[in-house]
Amino acid sequence: MLLTPLQTFVMILAIALGSGLTRFTPFFLFPQKKDPPKLITYIGRSLPPAMMGLLVVFCLKGVSVTSAPHGIPELIAILVITAVHLWKGNVLLSIGSGTVVYMVLVQGVFS
Repeated sequence: MLLTPLQTFVMILAIALGSGLTRFTPFFLFPQKKDPPKLITYIGRSLPPAMMGLLVVFCLKGVSVTSAPHGIPELIAILVITAVHLWKGNVLLSIGSGTVVYMVLVQGVFS
């Protein structure tokens, strides 16, 4: 399906407005001079670890320990992520290194 130039412009404009609205609204609702409500502070502290836990569960939901490779690549990747994070304390580095190790294991070692 091809869009006309007007439809393309309207779509880009709608996406830009929606993106800008979601990014700038918190600054209008919670200015720096005012403390945010306790609920917002709580959500800001608890949501990132909860999302990480949700991602771990989502990534491991299809792993079968009863059939080969018995979840060994996933376990090794989790151990690498944990070790790198404890060593460096950098989330991006630990997730990136775990992903590389997992891909090497799945595509090269356990293929």
